[in-house]
Amino acid sequence: MESQEYQSILVGTDGSEQAKLAFEKAIAVAQRNNAKVVVAHVLENRMYSGNMSFSTFTPEIVQDETNQAKELLNDYQELAKNLGYDNVETVLEFGSPKTLMSKELPEKYHTDLIMVGQSGLNAVERLVMGSVSDHIIRTAPCDVLVVRPEE
Repeated sequence: MESQEYQSILVGTDGSEQAKLAFEKAIAVAQRNNAKVVVAHVLENRMYSGNMSFSTFTPEIVQDETNQAKELLNDYQELAKNLGYDNVETVLEFGSPKTLMSKELPEKYHTDLIMVGQSGLNAVERLVMGSVSDHIIRTAPCDVLVVRPEE
């Protein structure tokens, strides 16, 4: 039986430790498979759509969020270099993390493996919103690997 070859690995990041761990493991898998790693950060656009009390979101705040996201992605690129791997592409998107991570980005980047950190949400938040990783597991068109925090 031949081993599974992955060519394109998608990793979502939200700046959490779980996401960083998933990225580090994705680099290791990519090295073994000589695959491209696509690290994506999604800024959720409903945060800026004026519902609830979010009308205080100004273009400056959106710009700050965007700059922080770009900095985070640059940090990931540096981390990959430090791990000895440079076949890494960064993606910054605006929209629904669930839709982008489970459908649009996997199609766009011909992803055959999505690696996600275990949800950072508590039980109540998961109940209300459902975690992005849960959604990806249920709807992704390819293999999904959930990276659990190391004890």
